[in-house]
Amino acid sequence: MAYLNAFLVGGAFCAIAQILIDKTKLTPARILVIYVIAGAILGGLGIYQYIEKIGGAGATVPIIGFGNSLAKGVIKEIDKNGFLGIFTGGITATAGGICAATTFGLLMALIFKPKGK
Repeated sequence: MAYLNAFLVGGAFCAIAQILIDKTKLTPARILVIYVIAGAILGGLGIYQYIEKIGGAGATVPIIGFGNSLAKGVIKEIDKNGFLGIFTGGITATAGGICAATTFGLLMALIFKPKGK
């Protein structure tokens, strides 16, 4: 059942993004930003935890989950370090994902020799 829920939640996020691409003039980059902001807002309001409970990896893996991680990190650091947590919390909470994305992006660029348009 967990696999089905992850598929349905993750698929719903993808379907919404595809509808936005097809039916609006929003670029994929703007949709990405909307998803990150939506995840941060839903996480900050405590709503995203319920989506995570239902969807598991289908909710935590997509880019909207990154926004939620940013919000959770900021909230945790504000509780721990006060005002300074606003600036350090998001980076602290998502450093592993940012490092992995940068490292693997570099490796793929070195291996596959990307071409400019």
